[in-house]
Amino acid sequence: MGVTGREDGFDRLVEPFRTELLAYCYRMLGSAHDAEDLVQDTYLRAWRAREQYDATRSSLRTWLYRIATNACLTALEVRGRRPLPSGLVAASDPLGPLVQGENAWLQPLPDSLLDAGDPARAVIDRSSLRLAFAAALQHLSARQRGALILRDVLSFSAAEAAEILGTTAASVNSSLQRARTRVKEVGVRQEPLSEPSAAEQRAWVDRYMKAFEQADVEGLKRLLTEDVLMEMPPMVNWFVGRSNYGLFMEWVFGAAGKDWLLKEVAANGGQPGFAAYRRVGGGYELHTLQIFTVTAEGISRNSVFQDSEVFASFGLAAGLDAQGLVNGGGGV
Repeated sequence: MGVTGREDGFDRLVEPFRTELLAYCYRMLGSAHDAEDLVQDTYLRAWRAREQYDATRSSLRTWLYRIATNACLTALEVRGRRPLPSGLVAASDPLGPLVQGENAWLQPLPDSLLDAGDPARAVIDRSSLRLAFAAALQHLSARQRGALILRDVLSFSAAEAAEILGTTAASVNSSLQRARTRVKEVGVRQEPLSEPSAAEQRAWVDRYMKAFEQADVEGLKRLLTEDVLMEMPPMVNWFVGRSNYGLFMEWVFGAAGKDWLLKEVAANGGQPGFAAYRRVGGGYELHTLQIFTVTAEGISRNSVFQDSEVFASFGLAAGLDAQGLVNGGGGV
């Protein structure tokens, strides 16, 4: 039977699923870069196998998810999990030495990859892309991860999930129960059931950015929840609490200076953030990418990334001039 052999006809049929497959591969792998590679691999595999597709046995969407899942499971056989520091080691002293870990860390997903003009974006559950949930998935085996995402996030039936995973419905249900139990056991901080609107979250972070640009530590602290968590891969250091956060930020401004340029970003289905550039000589040098979790009470989590691969996935310039333009002209 197969999918039409004409390349343009095949592309037209499968292209609407690209964004949701990207979100799926990101949840499975915890890396925006790897997810993009795996989606490309999925489409290449699908093209090569297009004549084998049987519409009487499964939908085109289910067929594509099975190809993507096989690609992800193969990749995960040789790649370790991608935790965040708070899921790996005990909390640390905010004024203690920074210690770099050797892990492959969970990465944020740029919202720019979730094309707002793509109709497939409407089926993506934003909360299931949040960094906290992506971190929770890293505590599961590859097949447990697949079962939880397919059943609880994407709402495939047990039979459909079994077809995608190449197993039985009973096996899927067993993996799902173990996955749910494990997520509870690791004590992942739960996101609020009702979070502020996107505009409200952005407003909290805009206020934070103004305080940051002024190196106003007390102003920053007023925007935080009492139990705020900060972590900063690739460093294993992390800590909880408004007071600890303030101590660390005093150290940051003392060590890296008080002259900064900040550029707004958004990640993981709507989490606000910014890229921080610190003054170096006559310009500004990219320092960190910071992604925030915002509740009605304030900022509850700041995940700070200092990773060239993450910077590249967000298309961030390495340096800016004094006007905030990319060194050599142009914008970010």
